[in-house]
Amino acid sequence: MEPLTWIVLGVLVVALLALDLFAFARRRPPTLRESAIWSVAWIAIAVVFGFGLSAWQGGQAGSEYFAGYLLERSLSLDNVFVFAVILSYFAVPLDVQPRVLSWGIVLALALRLVFILVGAALLDAFHATFYLFGALLLYTAYRLARDSGSEPDPDSNPVLRFVTRRAGGLFAVFATVAITDLIFAVDSIPAIFAVTRDAFIVFAANAFAMLGLRALYFLLAGMRDRFVYLSHGLAAILGFIGVKMLLVDVWHVPIWLSLGVIVAVLGLAAAASLAVDSRSPAGKETPDASRHRPRSSLP
Repeated sequence: MEPLTWIVLGVLVVALLALDLFAFARRRPPTLRESAIWSVAWIAIAVVFGFGLSAWQGGQAGSEYFAGYLLERSLSLDNVFVFAVILSYFAVPLDVQPRVLSWGIVLALALRLVFILVGAALLDAFHATFYLFGALLLYTAYRLARDSGSEPDPDSNPVLRFVTRRAGGLFAVFATVAITDLIFAVDSIPAIFAVTRDAFIVFAANAFAMLGLRALYFLLAGMRDRFVYLSHGLAAILGFIGVKMLLVDVWHVPIWLSLGVIVAVLGLAAAASLAVDSRSPAGKETPDASRHRPRSSLP
């Protein structure tokens, strides 16, 4: 893509980030209804952008964007639940959480852009990077399936421990949110490079998937225990993408097949989770983020 195209995308993303920051849940926690409306609105904006990209660059670019967006959006579900653990761990008041998430996402998006550009350069320079990314995704899929159902613990991550020791107050929290997202990006960005090698499309899919992350957080943060098979579904998706990257020189998996697998796996995981949840005894207590002892109380 031409530099001007990147500039236009950058201006658009910054404008939408400002809209999210100043129009959604500013200085107060949003209602469930607001979160649902904004979540739908962000999806609609992402879809409109995808159709615009298709009209401008052709159907192949549009298909790659939609596959990448769906992949990043599905993987961001795990981010939401981990963010809930982090905010609970730091005892962030509910009315402060929107601001913390906003600046954490801004920083995370900037870090992702660097990661994407570096990843694209590596793929162009070293074809073997595909095999490295594929092996990484298979390992991540195994780890995700193995650890399914376990609660993440911020104390177990040395990077996050370093941040919390060196930084204080809200900066430590949104830095932790951003770094946690970057850790997730180590898995998700190689996955989207299996769909397209165009760094512009990769960043656009990431940006639009993250733009609605705040609204999605307030919509789903308390529902982790209902999606008992989500991690298994995400592990299956990452495993499929990993195999796809390892077979890059043998078989080019069509975009429509990648989209179909992602949608089918997510649908099955959601249906199985809802079926299990409907059979659970009413009022049964399940573990949640509140089990973590707050590290500190923020003003």
